[in-house]
Amino acid sequence: MSNKIDFGVSTWLWQSPFTSKSIELFPKIKKLGYDLVEIPVEDPLLIDAREIKKALIDNDLKVSVCGAFGPSKDLTHNDSKIHRQCFDYLEQCFELCNIWGVDFLAGPMYSAVGKARMVSPDQRKTEWNLAVTNLHKVCIMAYAHDLSIALEPLNRFESDMVNTAEDVMRLVTDINHASAMVLLDGFHMTIEEKNIRDAINTVGDKLIHVQVSENHRGVPGTGLTPWNDFKLGLDDINYSGGLVIESFTPEIKELAAAVCIWKTMAKSQDEFAQQGLKFLKQTFNN
Repeated sequence: MSNKIDFGVSTWLWQSPFTSKSIELFPKIKKLGYDLVEIPVEDPLLIDAREIKKALIDNDLKVSVCGAFGPSKDLTHNDSKIHRQCFDYLEQCFELCNIWGVDFLAGPMYSAVGKARMVSPDQRKTEWNLAVTNLHKVCIMAYAHDLSIALEPLNRFESDMVNTAEDVMRLVTDINHASAMVLLDGFHMTIEEKNIRDAINTVGDKLIHVQVSENHRGVPGTGLTPWNDFKLGLDDINYSGGLVIESFTPEIKELAAAVCIWKTMAKSQDEFAQQGLKFLKQTFNN
């Protein structure tokens, strides 16, 4: 792969929520061989941005940032107060991105994670239009911070709105703002896409971030993910950017329940990170 890939890992592999104390993970992440750490911002008030920036510099780590979107941050809710809460949260996330020198904020910010229902065509259209309208506002906010947003499709069990590369590209087209970009997550793709390579090509140059784990949320290389197709797709579009392992620990009960992680996927989370990185480098550096 001729283009530069930054191999990263989410702190969700070890901890939730991310706080200023989570910088204790940074030396380990660097020692394991990662270029980048992904910070999930669940509560901005738990984070001392300047302290985090110093720790990133001290450990020579790049950073990506993703948001967490539960029922209180739902841009398709019928209560505009919920939208306001989400806008306020996103503004805080954008400010963190600026302090840390990040170019974009990632995540499924079009709706609440877990909002997966059978609804009427009229309601679906209403919620879609709400997402488009509100995300256009979010893009204007992001643009004011010189940032993009990377919208993430989720599998059908976590969202009824955006599940595939085609879905997210329709959303980006409807938003019609230069700051609207895309994150693809290999876990969701193995559930929803017919062909991984084709899905990546569908997104093309709108793809600015990639998350991976196995189809069972385990260590990359231990499941059914068609990794060669993944690599070929990224090669096709000359992708250069982050390739971040995102998985979770069952030891954090609230998060484990939200993502349905009921068992350990490796002997330890450190081993998960080590083996996963080894496989990704072997696969994507050739």
